[in-house]
Amino acid sequence: MPGQREAAAMLLPEDGPRDGGRRRPLWQRISADLAARVAEGEYGDGFPGEYELAETYGVSRGTIRNALRPLRETGSVTAQRGRKPRVVMGGHGSAFGPVSSLFASVQASGMTQRSIVLARRVVTDPATATLLSLPPTEKLLFLSRLRLADEEPLAVDNVWLPARRVAPLLEVDFADTALYKELRERCGITLDGGQEELRADTATAADAERLGCAVGAPLFRIQRIGYHQGTAIELRCSHILGDRYAVTATFGDGVPAARPAAET
Repeated sequence: MPGQREAAAMLLPEDGPRDGGRRRPLWQRISADLAARVAEGEYGDGFPGEYELAETYGVSRGTIRNALRPLRETGSVTAQRGRKPRVVMGGHGSAFGPVSSLFASVQASGMTQRSIVLARRVVTDPATATLLSLPPTEKLLFLSRLRLADEEPLAVDNVWLPARRVAPLLEVDFADTALYKELRERCGITLDGGQEELRADTATAADAERLGCAVGAPLFRIQRIGYHQGTAIELRCSHILGDRYAVTATFGDGVPAARPAAET
């Protein structure tokens, strides 16, 4: 984000776009600039609040509110009472990457991210092994986490990985780190593709107990198989509270270049 002097220079009259021979209002120019920055993925560390934006652009909060209104109406930026505004990061192509990338998405929203490990053990699961194109008796590392955003439940995330390839993960504290980061740094595995299915569902009694929601509350259920160099490495099943998360996707040829894949 530019400093106040840089932002002010950017918005000098000679730099402002014109519409029908008349210069656009200042709030519209700020809104257009913010929309471009959101589209470019600039706010990966969290979208700034109104006070910060007012100081950065050297304008009143009223001007900033006007500038943010079209972004909020289109869903580019959302705000929840008591929380900083949250950028809803879109997907790329046909992938629902941001849904599974909970670690990065929560951080990008300006909220704190934390996980509670519910289970971490080596198991055999013939059905899961088959989905990963492994022998039925293959040992798997099973990791289950309750994902929190601002200390409030957001999702339950269950992951199965071939144990022989990810043994170092047994020693990792997953309270505040991303699985994909640890896979890359400790195991030399970077997921470079995947298949993902998203379904709308409602919370069961087990979901309600873990997520602190009512039975029947809306959920996203996502099943994902992640690949490394053409080999299936990860089966992930996520149950995400439907009223705390939104899914977006890009389409067409006119979208900006894709940002690097987020971590989860």
